[in-house]
Amino acid sequence: MPYYKHETAIVDDGAQIGEGSRVWHFVHVCGGARIGAGVSLGQNVFVGNKVVIGDKCKIQNNVSVYDNVYLEEGVFCGPSMVFTNVYNPRSLIERKDQYKDTLVKKGATLGANATIVCGVTIGAYAFVGAGAVVNKDVPAYALMVGVPAKQIGWMSEYGEQLDLPLTGNGQTKCSHTGAVYRLREGKVERE
Repeated sequence: MPYYKHETAIVDDGAQIGEGSRVWHFVHVCGGARIGAGVSLGQNVFVGNKVVIGDKCKIQNNVSVYDNVYLEEGVFCGPSMVFTNVYNPRSLIERKDQYKDTLVKKGATLGANATIVCGVTIGAYAFVGAGAVVNKDVPAYALMVGVPAKQIGWMSEYGEQLDLPLTGNGQTKCSHTGAVYRLREGKVERE
């Protein structure tokens, strides 16, 4: 087996898990899941059938990654954060045909106890603060906090807040890496 699986974890037949991944205590991975290399699934994580998790993702304890959630490379899911896959669920009405896709792009961070309402895209290297509730698309490099989540700044790929205005134009360097970030027309790009 090219990955580590704790004896209490359940990995259903058909699940694909990449080399060097770690599946910890009481995890359940459904048979249709595709999980990349170097992924860590913390205690009590659930991974649905129609899920793709990219290389080097870290999913902390007590996170359920439901069907129609797609995580690109290097996504961090903090402890007990929540994904949904139906916008208006009811126990008495089956809505499995109404699942909405959620895409979390490369390097994004989803803080502890954050909620990501289905049907949104979280941009690359965005940072969703602990407890935030995201109900609309998030731009790349955006720093989001609150309920509902609002953008309060920009983040570097290193994970530090950038000295850039929310709107307009600007340029700054990451104090840790020296990488240059430029804000143009409401979008941040790394040069």
